[in-house]
Amino acid sequence: MNNITFANPNLLYLLIIVVPIIVWYVFNNKRTHASIQVSTIKGIGQNHLTYKHILRHVVFGFRILAIVLIIFAIARPQSILSWRNEESEGIDIVLALDVSSSMLARDFQPDRLEAAKDLAIQFIAGRSNDRIGLVVFSGESFTQCPLTTDQAVLINLFRDLKSGMIEDGTAIGMGLATAVSRIKDSDAQSKVIILLTDGVNNQGAIAPATAAELAQTFGIRVYTIGVGTEGMAPYPVNTPFGIQFKNMLVEIDEEILQNIATSTGGEYFRATDNNKLKQIYEQIDQLEKSKIEVKEFSQKDEEFLLFVLFAALLLLSDMILRNTLLRQIP
Repeated sequence: MNNITFANPNLLYLLIIVVPIIVWYVFNNKRTHASIQVSTIKGIGQNHLTYKHILRHVVFGFRILAIVLIIFAIARPQSILSWRNEESEGIDIVLALDVSSSMLARDFQPDRLEAAKDLAIQFIAGRSNDRIGLVVFSGESFTQCPLTTDQAVLINLFRDLKSGMIEDGTAIGMGLATAVSRIKDSDAQSKVIILLTDGVNNQGAIAPATAAELAQTFGIRVYTIGVGTEGMAPYPVNTPFGIQFKNMLVEIDEEILQNIATSTGGEYFRATDNNKLKQIYEQIDQLEKSKIEVKEFSQKDEEFLLFVLFAALLLLSDMILRNTLLRQIP
């Protein structure tokens, strides 16, 4: 045990009671006399002390030491096990996810939105040191979750996402601008936005290029992901008989997504199926590993049990000796 400290150091003042106990013992020992009187001790050797005379004082020492140990125990001794520097690989990330009706297309399993949600949840679960936020957009955009380290809350919010939460459409510029507003004031050395969409910007008051300029101004790196297979894909279509799936041409504004990524120092990825999307998240995960924070910490352990055990051992030894070798005749 190194660097012992006490949680209740004021209780150590109780050690003062040991002094009057020792004084009383010394004074009382001088007054002791034989229980049996004899007329003479002539013929008895001068060196008549035995080990029991010494052991009698040792037993008293056991009691004093037990009292001291008990006082130490109630003062709650704690040992500092370690002091060390720890480097964290945390960064701030905002995920901007398209939840428009086209994200229900079935070229991914079970559809684009569910595939994006599942892989994003895996991505979040693997980055315990990061603060991560969530922005959703379609025809409009809003913040679903600000930057947080509470993975459980964020994952539950992800699971609750569904298409139709907000007005339909694809407002890429609005989604990116909202994400920028959530992360721009962060004091992290690395700020990242991951924007995932499957369409062409067709709504919103802010153009994607303008939102990209905002991200660049605040030193935010944007990774863009275009989701959709090559060619045709089954899209949900409202009909008099309900929602039916119709094969339609996949249209993704790759030029805009490429420009956003390039201007902010990020990268553009195209995901054509579940496996490709998984590889993209893994690639981003590897790209964004930077040691940015140093923490100094200590770990304290309670050590009172050791003191209590030694005190109990001493009191048990005292009781055994007083009832065996040092037993007194009434």
